[in-house]
Amino acid sequence: MSYPGYPPTGYPPFPGYPPAGQESSFPPPGQYPYPSGFPPMGGGAYPPAPSGGYPGAGGFPASGGYPAPGGYPGAPQPGGAPSYPGGQGYGAPPSSASFSGYPQPPSQTYGGGPAQVPLPGGFPGGQIPSQYPGGQAPYPSQPAAMTQGTQGTIQPAANFDAMRDAEILRKAMKGFGTDEQAIVDVVASRSNDQRQKIKAAFKTMYGKDLIKDLKSELSGNMEELILALFMPPTYYDAWSLRNAMQGAGTQERALIEILCTRTNQEIRDIVRCYQSEFGRDLEKDIRSDTSGHFERLLVSMCQGNRDENQSVNHQMAQEDAQRLYQAGEGRLGTDESCFNMILATRSFPQLKATMEAYSRMSNRDLLSSVGREFSGYVESGLKTILQCALNRPAFFAERLYYSMKGAGTDDSTLVRIVVSRSEIDLVQIKEMFTQMYQKTLGTMISSDTSGDYRKLLLAIVGQ
Repeated sequence: MSYPGYPPTGYPPFPGYPPAGQESSFPPPGQYPYPSGFPPMGGGAYPPAPSGGYPGAGGFPASGGYPAPGGYPGAPQPGGAPSYPGGQGYGAPPSSASFSGYPQPPSQTYGGGPAQVPLPGGFPGGQIPSQYPGGQAPYPSQPAAMTQGTQGTIQPAANFDAMRDAEILRKAMKGFGTDEQAIVDVVASRSNDQRQKIKAAFKTMYGKDLIKDLKSELSGNMEELILALFMPPTYYDAWSLRNAMQGAGTQERALIEILCTRTNQEIRDIVRCYQSEFGRDLEKDIRSDTSGHFERLLVSMCQGNRDENQSVNHQMAQEDAQRLYQAGEGRLGTDESCFNMILATRSFPQLKATMEAYSRMSNRDLLSSVGREFSGYVESGLKTILQCALNRPAFFAERLYYSMKGAGTDDSTLVRIVVSRSEIDLVQIKEMFTQMYQKTLGTMISSDTSGDYRKLLLAIVGQ
């Protein structure tokens, strides 16, 4: 297996890093402000930053958010692709999984419009009270302890000393055997930005590449998880998208999970990173790997142009609900472009209000209507957008549940969600997981994984 920028062990090296002898090249001043500099391919300059239209152009992670120059030997021609362990990894949830069972968080109230009407839909594993119209229960509320904001399980370590941490990791890998517990203790309790600083300090102190040393000491899922933790967040998303589309077959659910849940700025940063690191256009890759209405939805998503105004226009919500009904339930056939336009452009608070208006107007919930009107991956994509409008932590909790439910474990999905949400909203995801499935995320990870891989996962989720 090979991660971008890490010395290959039987897989092709990664594009976008300087060939031997050019490790010290930095982008010229005024170009993309990658803090530690992803050195441009072949020593060339980054394209100039857009002059307008992108809020916070060049808004890449704060200082130290990208690997230090010289950390990535060997660059093939643009168009190469990483190879990620774990196979396709993305199975569709079993048909019995009801997307309409999404808990509705009371903390996500927007605007001052009409009182919320409970949306129909079952609660996974729960009884449906007979007193609800149509025999359907409303979404359960989030635990009272869940706050308005979001919170990661990993916070930046106080009294952080990159050189001390680099020394601990060096000792853990020196001599016979490897002290995996020492590695777990350091990696799971440092923020991603701090891990980038440890990586730079390690090279400064020992003249060796930390990632190369880790790869030589670790293997399997533990290696996959550690290397994911050492990738900057934007780069990890871009790399995951590239991996999902390279080679035979496409991991459609990975594309949905990333492109349908990130903010506009995150998507724009991913698109730029994808181009600069892999020498490829994300939209073109999506067009060549997907088709039909699913392709159009993903192309809409990768524009990063969703309205992000947090106020709600209740008149528009009523009109959109009517349009969606007429495009689906209210006619023979389906006007797919109407669904794409509304779900791809409206803000998440606005979509939540539209779902409430739709429920009042049609006595159906929009999630179940999408399920009747669409199928396949476009159905999954549209439902993901609606689920994020209702309760983003519940969406990720469900994805984690199905990555471990049944025979085998979808480790790629488990690793990607735990790592990518660890500093954003993993606390809320854990709470929703317990509410939806009557067991803790830590309990399910414990029963589905083993060894140091289990230890590190549990340390990240805070169990």
